[in-house]
Amino acid sequence: MTTQQLLEQIQLKKSFLCVGLDVDLNKIPSHLLATEDPIFEFNKAIIDATHDLCVAYKPNTAFFEAYGIKGWQSLQRTIEYINANYPQLFTIADAIVTGKQIGRASCRERVCRYV
Repeated sequence: MTTQQLLEQIQLKKSFLCVGLDVDLNKIPSHLLATEDPIFEFNKAIIDATHDLCVAYKPNTAFFEAYGIKGWQSLQRTIEYINANYPQLFTIADAIVTGKQIGRASCRERVCRYV
């Protein structure tokens, strides 16, 4: 995506909204937990419900990393889904690697360091 394309989305939607994708399996609806990839299915539902309102998605890598290889696979599927279905939207990886995460992201970062 170019800067011009991002600006066009901002003007079209009259919005700067960026939706964070910070996944916590403890907070995913129970009907999604029975699916093969509940993290992806949850993200997909959020994306499908918000794509017409936002200009970007921002998955926080600490939340995906906390679930090991399955988390990374869910992140890959999520990004591929956005790119295939909503290519006009910007994707930003929130990937602070300094150990300076705050709040819930800090918890996720600590989980992945000790798993």
